[in-house]
Amino acid sequence: MTALQIVESTAAEACCTPSGLPVLGAAEAQGKAQLFKALADPNRLRLLSIVKASDGGEACVCDLTEPLDLGQPTVSHHLKILVDAGLLHREKRGTWAYYSLVPGALERTADVLSAL
Repeated sequence: MTALQIVESTAAEACCTPSGLPVLGAAEAQGKAQLFKALADPNRLRLLSIVKASDGGEACVCDLTEPLDLGQPTVSHHLKILVDAGLLHREKRGTWAYYSLVPGALERTADVLSAL
């Protein structure tokens, strides 16, 4: 056996040896992708920022259309995506809906990135 063959054999063994580190399963990857898709839109990032900066940490949907210069149906669509992703909480009060950050949601989002 030549020196070249020994190196090739060792490289092939190292390449095929599992690292033993945990990897994402399909369902977990799907959930994390949904979170990142929700954050991948500038209007949704602005909505999160507005809600976070609002008095009491909550904002009425009626106060969220003007800062984004978007119609109410579009804002409601973006808010639904943020709620479905687990970033915002929605509470109905009379005819209005109020939104607040889910406690710990932003920290968990940061943890998702650091765990990859």
